[in-house]
Amino acid sequence: MTRFEFIVDGPPVSQQARRRDRLEAWKTTVRQEAEKYWSSEQKTATGLVMLQITYFYDSVEIDVDNIVKPIQDAIIGLAYVDDKQVSDLLVRKRNLSGNFKVKDMISTLGQGLDRGKQFLHIVVIDAPDQEVLT
Repeated sequence: MTRFEFIVDGPPVSQQARRRDRLEAWKTTVRQEAEKYWSSEQKTATGLVMLQITYFYDSVEIDVDNIVKPIQDAIIGLAYVDDKQVSDLLVRKRNLSGNFKVKDMISTLGQGLDRGKQFLHIVVIDAPDQEVLT
């Protein structure tokens, strides 16, 4: 694997959701959206990976730490064999009405921004060198 990315319409459902059926429905949605972007040439990662999640919200924001686990679980067996492979994690939230700049616009991210409503941009890439901390 070098890079796998996809977008999912938001808002995300927190791991702390009281209604478990809502959480399971969210995981199913994430998986279905990921599968739409998965190509037959891609291979499920067997080594360490880095997971990057950016939540672009409009009015409702949730804590970034609560959105990670459902997404990690939803793409097991697709992007990677087991979520224990996630050695690095970058989670951000950005207000769609806010002032931010996108460097190196990727078409998938552009698709999400063009929709004009809240969404998540999720990227799985090979983990950085484990012997170097920056």
